[in-house]
Amino acid sequence: MAEVHVNGVRLYYEEHGRGDPILCIHGTSSSAMVWRPAAIDELSALGRVILYDRRGCTRSERPDPYETSVIQHAEDAAALLLALDAVPALVIGRSYGGETAIELTLKYPDRVRALVLLEAASLTLDHEAMEWAHEVRAAVEEAAARDVSAVAETFLRRVVGDEGWEAFPHQLRQMFVDNSPAVLAEFRGPWLQATAGDLARIRLPTLLVAGEGSPPALRRVTERMAAAIPDSRSILVGGGHFIDPGEPDVLRFVGEALGR
Repeated sequence: MAEVHVNGVRLYYEEHGRGDPILCIHGTSSSAMVWRPAAIDELSALGRVILYDRRGCTRSERPDPYETSVIQHAEDAAALLLALDAVPALVIGRSYGGETAIELTLKYPDRVRALVLLEAASLTLDHEAMEWAHEVRAAVEEAAARDVSAVAETFLRRVVGDEGWEAFPHQLRQMFVDNSPAVLAEFRGPWLQATAGDLARIRLPTLLVAGEGSPPALRRVTERMAAAIPDSRSILVGGGHFIDPGEPDVLRFVGEALGR
């Protein structure tokens, strides 16, 4: 567990295992705390796993005032990989972290070896998905007008459902609540703007994973990405949006991509 300064901010990170680098990028409202420890143990048997809190989240620095974008987070990830001598890395991105992984790959293809996209929230690829996203953003803004600390719960109840929110351990729910200002900044900042044509330029092994219990909008954009990225395969797993990188098919793909 350590910290590194990149692009003017202090980022918290931790490393597990040895070998070829595997970078995990978390989604909106989250931090490195959301990755299931057993899954990280399994990944660390395949390589050097790097987890970090994106800027504005939990143990990393949150500038004041805080405004951000997918591009900024991709620049942070690119700088982090260089600072840790972890290039090229297999990159696993969940939700907003998946958007970040795509932007990172498009701008710095030499720093990425392969991609695992756990319901990357590339919502701009699909009209119906964007309609859902606008509804969620409106709910988030309404919550922020009442009480900024309510933003994360409002967002996550829309994504994982009421039962999903209630099932989170207290420590995780509190982490999400504390990250409410970061959630708001990520909703207000520019999202990934990559088109299908942009995705077609990704010439890396790519695994796309969708959850059976996730909002249909997220499955739709996963299908759009699968159709656009040439060397990609897609799978559907049980559960909701917080897809576990310890899924057998994910571990198998990572092992294959790293030549293990």
